[in-house]
Amino acid sequence: MAEQKRADYASTRERTLGAWVSAVDEGSPAWEAGIEPGMRIEAVNGVVPRDLIDWRWEADGAYCELEVFDPRDGTTTPCELFREPGQDWGIDFTDVLFDGIRTCVNACQFCFMAMLPPEARATLTVRDDDYRLSFLQGNFVTLTNVSDEEAERIVSCGLSPMNVSIHAVTPEVRRSLIGRHADRGIEVLERLLQGGIEVHAQIVLCPGINDGAELAATLDWVEARPGITSLAVVPLGYTKHSRRFKRSYSDDVEASRAVIRVIEPYQRRARETLGITRFQLSDEFYVDARVEVPPAETYDGYPQFYDGIGMLRSFLDEAALVARERADELAHVDRSLGQGGLRLVFVCGEAAAETIDVFARILSPSGRARVRAIRNDYFGGDVNVTGLIVSEDLLSQLPEDLAGTLVVLPEVMFNFDKLTLDGDTQAHILAELERRGARAIVSVTSPTDYLEALLAALS
Repeated sequence: MAEQKRADYASTRERTLGAWVSAVDEGSPAWEAGIEPGMRIEAVNGVVPRDLIDWRWEADGAYCELEVFDPRDGTTTPCELFREPGQDWGIDFTDVLFDGIRTCVNACQFCFMAMLPPEARATLTVRDDDYRLSFLQGNFVTLTNVSDEEAERIVSCGLSPMNVSIHAVTPEVRRSLIGRHADRGIEVLERLLQGGIEVHAQIVLCPGINDGAELAATLDWVEARPGITSLAVVPLGYTKHSRRFKRSYSDDVEASRAVIRVIEPYQRRARETLGITRFQLSDEFYVDARVEVPPAETYDGYPQFYDGIGMLRSFLDEAALVARERADELAHVDRSLGQGGLRLVFVCGEAAAETIDVFARILSPSGRARVRAIRNDYFGGDVNVTGLIVSEDLLSQLPEDLAGTLVVLPEVMFNFDKLTLDGDTQAHILAELERRGARAIVSVTSPTDYLEALLAALS
């Protein structure tokens, strides 16, 4: 169940080059100096900033000199900023990358972008592989497009931790999976590890390609490199538009169990020698293998939570905690539903349905709360996560008559522009559900957030 916190990869906003100021905190050094939203920082201490990393690096002290461009009159003006210890400059930017995004040079067999519907909007097909987004936002990168100069920058600036996709270590397997630049990724990764950069790594496991003996070889390689402090193994996901894949571990219980067996000795040795599990399987493997997810202590504080590592366990443990500590509020919600004659429906993807149903039963022993899993017809294949629910599937599968129903939509199905992956707006979906007679709210998919949203909606 590789859920994502928010589908921010689907933003429709056009990227504009330059360090454009989006907001200035009132009373901050930038505000005092007259910097306003819509202006552009041309230079910091004489350096043209390429990204937020340059900004933070160059403006690290108590004083900095800026060159500020004002598009209203086309002028560029020098500006001096001073701040007290611990004070922020008070500037937010429209983007973290000022010189454009580094795109992918690979031809990965399992690339999800190559499996999108033909009508998908252009912003969904941008294949980023930018090491800066790995450091700043936690994106996974292959390092295949990183130059020697950029590798040195990562080390010298201490851009740690980095999230790196490995997939395989045998050269011919890597080239088959990733393309002709595959070797470069390992070269750069070795350089970063030698330079003291901490790495959280990932393997996308493809049946018959990098599992079995190749998976064991990759695990051995990682085990010998302590700088890789966590490794996530996630299963291939494919859509109905894939020309290459028609099956994955979701279709094979025994194959999923075999992967669990392969990784268990590595987990055991890591716990014995390092005190951490280090080698982590995504939640899908446990769901597909039909076995219970491991206890929380095996997830090492969830360093790869948003790669789908430990989300099920975290949700279940949080549900139990809420049941113990907020029983009165849960009872209040259930009573309010009964008094209002309301049914409660939690919308989610098929992968999360059984887990969220645990909370639904805790919340409403009377049975007024239930889960509605949305089948993903838009993407098809084995896509079943909540973050990839689209409006088309949601509205076609929910009943036309929703009178007396309180519908809780997952926030993760919307991007920062409040759009779904098929381009519908949150406002339109809420209005359509209300037209059908429902009350509809949007919530983060967690027991605590669910409870808070429901308390507010029913107050």
